[in-house]
Amino acid sequence: QVQLVESGGGLVQAGGSLRLSCTASGGTLNSYGMGWFRQAPGKQREFVADINWKGGGTSYADSVKGRFIISRDNFKNTVYLQMNNVKSDDTAIYYCGASRGLYYSAPRSIADVGSWGQGTQVTVSS
Repeated sequence: QVQLVESGGGLVQAGGSLRLSCTASGGTLNSYGMGWFRQAPGKQREFVADINWKGGGTSYADSVKGRFIISRDNFKNTVYLQMNNVKSDDTAIYYCGASRGLYYSAPRSIADVGSWGQGTQVTVSS
């Protein structure tokens, strides 16, 4: 399985934007379906967005649809989550996850994830 590293988190004002990145350490994520998940304090980890290994298919949680965009650059071995018009409810630790195997469908639930990154904190101030 691939080792993942997230970056780009931080403090952002409500209505602002932030871009998260996820890259593979010592390997490649190019043939994995990828997903972003988040976990707020006292809550379970939840699905945010996913993208297939080719980059042509994406899906989003209803809570972020129209505001967040997931993308990938396989030449840079990186998956992104562009967060626009952020709200206080978006405050959470954000994790990227890779599918359980090469060319598997993009992960839409925790059970579908084979590898996790360490997470990056996003805090939205009002």
